[in-house]
Amino acid sequence: MGQHPKGDFDLSRAVWQRAEGDTSDSAVEVAFVDDLIGMRNSAEPDGPVLVFTQDEWDAFVAGAQDGEFDLD
Repeated sequence: MGQHPKGDFDLSRAVWQRAEGDTSDSAVEVAFVDDLIGMRNSAEPDGPVLVFTQDEWDAFVAGAQDGEFDLD
């Protein structure tokens, strides 16, 4: 099997972080490994991980800041 186009996100090196003060059972967690960013649900630590390149992450964060994902 060939390498994923985004590269390999090394879960063994991931240091998962969540928003400061978030103690909920189901928080969004992110980890920065080399040039990739992983995002997961803390309630499912062995579940799926979304993997972003830096450009994708920057676009996602900008969209969130602009309200692009608001449900209102």
